[in-house]
Amino acid sequence: MANYFKAKPKKNIKLPQVKLTIKRLDSHGVGVAELTAKPQEKQQQTPVFVTGALPHEKIKAQLIEQKNKYAKAKLLEVIEPSKHRQEPKCAHFLSCGGCDIQHLSVDKQLEFKQQKVTELFNRQGITTELPWQTPVMSSPWHYRRKARIGVQYNKKGQAIVGFRRQGSNQLQAIKYCPVLVAPLSNIFTELNQVVAELSQSKSLGHIEVIYCQSTENTELISLVLRQLKTINKQDAHCWQTFIEQKNLATAQCWQILLDNGEEVIPLTALKPLLFSPSNGINIRFESHDFIQVNHGINQKMVAQAINWLKLSENDQILDLFCGLGNFTLPIAQKVKKVVGVEGVKTMVQRAIQNAQANNINNVNFYQADLNDTWLKQSWAQHEYNKVILDPARAGALVAIEQVLTLNVGSILYVSCDLNTLANDSKILINAGYRIIKIALLDMFTHTKHSETMVLFQRDNQ
Repeated sequence: MANYFKAKPKKNIKLPQVKLTIKRLDSHGVGVAELTAKPQEKQQQTPVFVTGALPHEKIKAQLIEQKNKYAKAKLLEVIEPSKHRQEPKCAHFLSCGGCDIQHLSVDKQLEFKQQKVTELFNRQGITTELPWQTPVMSSPWHYRRKARIGVQYNKKGQAIVGFRRQGSNQLQAIKYCPVLVAPLSNIFTELNQVVAELSQSKSLGHIEVIYCQSTENTELISLVLRQLKTINKQDAHCWQTFIEQKNLATAQCWQILLDNGEEVIPLTALKPLLFSPSNGINIRFESHDFIQVNHGINQKMVAQAINWLKLSENDQILDLFCGLGNFTLPIAQKVKKVVGVEGVKTMVQRAIQNAQANNINNVNFYQADLNDTWLKQSWAQHEYNKVILDPARAGALVAIEQVLTLNVGSILYVSCDLNTLANDSKILINAGYRIIKIALLDMFTHTKHSETMVLFQRDNQ
């Protein structure tokens, strides 16, 4: 009979508390210090990451993870705070994973994001000084008009309604969120009460909340329930009663839709969802369509695009990744012709309907996979002098390689991912374009996420 050696389990090693001086923020907004295990010896210093710490602060922290190349620590005390530290407005800031840098003043948040762009461009060999313009800003609070609120159950079967914790799939119960638009900020307790009354335990995955306008120009709040099981009559009645009470008690119009994973259907009377990218234009959308969550920044972003492109009545514009026509329709009012191209067929159909509803006749929309070859498409055969790119996080590499053959004078690139922006910018610069203007779009204040607008022009233009 063979004997097998079983190693004794390692005892939990208690890591020490340390005093650190924070040098910088990493790309996620986490404070970075340097740790030397034995100061008397000449050793390579190890970076230690401390969530909640800011540059130049002296802190006390508890090491919670120590590897050969890095360490992590929990902030225990700020001994000497940064002059740019501010008191977080949200009581859940230290546990909720929604906001990363709410403890940093807004002006320094923008400086941090701008520096991230510069560093990523430098890594791509773009070392010339970037022509930064004034950041596009709006209110730093109550700006988010769309959010996904999670629903989980604890071991006792009690419902938890909120957002994910930092670095976890577990939910943090939320009572109030100052980032959501005011009518949604304190909805969590009410939702928790309804969920607790449901007869079908664990039948609800999450709740999408959307704030927008209706055709009557009233405030419209939609709840989209992600149903993991078919809703029964008792639970449907609970939600209908909740909506009836909200409609009687508030100045807003409330409605509910059910998402079963295959289709979205109304549970209550349904009004169309609208948003306005510029004065005089209303765009209709469905609950599952992509829209910019920050209404104030979106309007300023569209206005800046129009201003930067110096549009004239002779311009012919190609708008790639156009969505529902967020840029396309306002720009069409200024130019000879616009062609909008989008990969999602249903969004193209709604974009066409939006053009008709706004009496805009000099725009055409087409469906195409812009990450594939499209130069032989009929719409690509037209002449254009300016192009707009507003891709998803994956960037626009394949599209850019084909745009270069169109020989347009100006390219406006709106980016939600700094890595792909830097990579795509290098390709445009190598092809003879220069960065004329660049600006941050403060779409997600208090978070690490950065949106950027860049205007490229050919050197010979």
